[in-house]
Amino acid sequence: MRKIRIFEHISLDGIIEHDGDYIYGAWTTPYRSPAGAAMLFEAYGSNFDLLLGRHTYDIFSVFWPNAGDFPMANAINAATKHIATHRPESLEWGPVQYLGEDLVKSIRHLKSTDGPDLITVGSSTLTSLLLDQGLADEIVLITYPVLLGQGKRLLSDSINARELDFVSSKTTPTGLLINTYKHLGPLKK
Repeated sequence: MRKIRIFEHISLDGIIEHDGDYIYGAWTTPYRSPAGAAMLFEAYGSNFDLLLGRHTYDIFSVFWPNAGDFPMANAINAATKHIATHRPESLEWGPVQYLGEDLVKSIRHLKSTDGPDLITVGSSTLTSLLLDQGLADEIVLITYPVLLGQGKRLLSDSINARELDFVSSKTTPTGLLINTYKHLGPLKK
């Protein structure tokens, strides 16, 4: 049985948006370092598949095939990408699999198969669904020492409260916190 592991790059106030169209652009860039990249790659592991929403898939498909020859790029490019989309005919960066119309059923089935862990990055709509349906096993928050005030938040406002158990924390030389949590389920009242 596979684990679903959510990785999110996030500001202290919960913003995950950091592509070129965002008002603050690539606000994560000043905090990147070789040591931080090595820690993140270690957290991913060398063998994984990706579970992505369409928007994140499109961003990744432009960047990663052209990122160069290094361990993280090679692992991401080699990973099978399982994609939630309404436009499966236009999935070109592979290996790639369309999840189908019934996302929850497809993800439950995929999770029950043998294979590497499934990593979700970005994909805020998919992340909310995974947590709400109890499908996520682990959450890794890569927290940046910034407050952005506005932008796309990690979770939708409609997600039910969830309980997490702290697993570990690492700090990069530039001040990033890589916190890992186990997903326990609904928050008890």
